[in-house]
Amino acid sequence: MYEKNELCKKITALYPDIGECGIDVSVEYDEEQKAWVVDLKKDHHELRTFLEDGDAELCMGGKQCVSLGIEIAQLRDNIKLL
Repeated sequence: MYEKNELCKKITALYPDIGECGIDVSVEYDEEQKAWVVDLKKDHHELRTFLEDGDAELCMGGKQCVSLGIEIAQLRDNIKLL
């Protein structure tokens, strides 16, 4: 397994506008759900999604980031609409 900071850096590398447009991102591992919780915040709006271990592993290994990209893009777009 990898550190949350590594996953967070991968997300911001894929979507550098997250920090630039005022959207904060945080990542925590949820032992109960056995998944990563990706939390995006802007002002008083907050959205979160779960990223399954397998999907996160593929992305961090540089093999596939499709599911992560789709989830983050949807969250980012939803926050912009709020």
